[in-house]
Amino acid sequence: MLSSRLTNANIITMDPDRPFARELGIWRGRIVGLDEDVASLPAREVVDLQGATVLPGFIDSHVHLAWTGLKQSTPSVAPCERVEDVLAVVAEAVSRSAGGEGAWVDVMGYDQRALGRHLTAAELDTVSRGRKVFLMHDSGHGCVVNSAVLGLLPAEVPHQDGFLAEAAMTAARRLRLPYGQAEIADAVERAARTCLAEGVTAVAEAGIGGGLLGHSPVELGAYQLLRDQGRLPLRVQLMPAGDTLRPREAHREDGFPRALDLGMRTGFGDDWLSLGALKIYTDGGMMARTAALTAPYAGTDHTGQLQDDPERLTRLIVDGHLAGWQLAVHAIGDRAADLALDALEQAQRLLPRPDARHRIEHAGLIRPDQLPRFARLGVSAVVQPTFLHSFGDDYADVMGEERAPWMYRGRGFLDHGVTLVGSSDRPVTDGAPLRAIQFMVERASASGRPIGPDEAITVEEALRAYTVAGAYACRWDDSAGSLAPGKRADLVVLGDDPRYVDPSRIGAIEVVATCVDGYEATDEGKL
Repeated sequence: MLSSRLTNANIITMDPDRPFARELGIWRGRIVGLDEDVASLPAREVVDLQGATVLPGFIDSHVHLAWTGLKQSTPSVAPCERVEDVLAVVAEAVSRSAGGEGAWVDVMGYDQRALGRHLTAAELDTVSRGRKVFLMHDSGHGCVVNSAVLGLLPAEVPHQDGFLAEAAMTAARRLRLPYGQAEIADAVERAARTCLAEGVTAVAEAGIGGGLLGHSPVELGAYQLLRDQGRLPLRVQLMPAGDTLRPREAHREDGFPRALDLGMRTGFGDDWLSLGALKIYTDGGMMARTAALTAPYAGTDHTGQLQDDPERLTRLIVDGHLAGWQLAVHAIGDRAADLALDALEQAQRLLPRPDARHRIEHAGLIRPDQLPRFARLGVSAVVQPTFLHSFGDDYADVMGEERAPWMYRGRGFLDHGVTLVGSSDRPVTDGAPLRAIQFMVERASASGRPIGPDEAITVEEALRAYTVAGAYACRWDDSAGSLAPGKRADLVVLGDDPRYVDPSRIGAIEVVATCVDGYEATDEGKL
């Protein structure tokens, strides 16, 4: 007997062998069959969806759940546009903070573009009352701190009147005690439930334990805590940060220059919680003007920055490949993409791994000559379409007329045979997949400005980026990404068919239900 059977549905399977169906059978969390294969089978529950559209659950292949959840419960200066308003929010956060003088006060939502300049340590000092103030940049690639924090940093750590970027920000974060596992777990659960409400059934957490955004050296334990307590509401793949690898004296025939303890690598875990790719940062971000470019940002002589010496970054990428990891290389600027592609090519030359499925995260500015290299190396492009909507006007201005069409490409990757993967990078901006799918089709900023319109793709191609391609990039393609017999019953029910509404309405389509293992995840009831 089936656990449940969905009937009278518009099922878009994303399976080319059987693209559409009207009925779907579920047993023990898996899809048993479609249409005539299940129509006559008895079921404990039969659900008439009255023509609603069913798709595979969306896969968000690059998120920051812990940061998202913490941001939801932390004072924010967004959308302040005046320095005095920012300082007022910080002053309120200081007054409400626990602990006395010397305690840390976190504030999020900082973006210097709204102010026209960076805030300074001296300005924060006027409202900090002896606390250590840490004002997080919305990009995740910088922060502003007050003098109490600067005084604890080594003299060689660079800053701009209190603004710390990239490695300098990491130095400030390491001054603090790590977050507790219970606190991280609560934050992850909050963020995961937001994802579910938007139709997301599985995510890849892009960097734990170290790097720019790790919250604890034992961060994986927070996710295991959720799993053990039955509080992990969707599937999570964890990307350890590249700096969590350590030199190991393994057997020389293993070929591991460095590894995690016990030699764990991509694939360890189960259907709910597993290790994914190794996350390696090569540059910063466009919002903070630290993405590494080959030509300067428009109107400046500044070309961004790499996270480390190029040779050390290359060595880390090669070592990760040799140790058996899938790699997720953060490269936003075209100069960083050059480094990533060069290193991946070197790694494959040393140890060919045809199905390594290495990924370049963001691929924010990719020159035409770099597209064939992605294809030749079999590297997926994991892009964030919503960046074009939220930040497109600013990004187009700082890239200039020639380069603006190269940002967060769609058509260019697909035409070269590159796997195009959709993701959000939440909480940097809106994480809803349906809105991102709309922006992949429309290629316009919030003001309506076209951003590389020739890079627009079809609705079907955009849906694929959040289902089939996401499953491929996360190595879940044998169990997720399409609605086919034997695959997990992870699906989203929509109030309309994205293929047949006006593109401007795709983002507003209602998410009626999100199901994981055949259960409606929002209220733990069975669909």
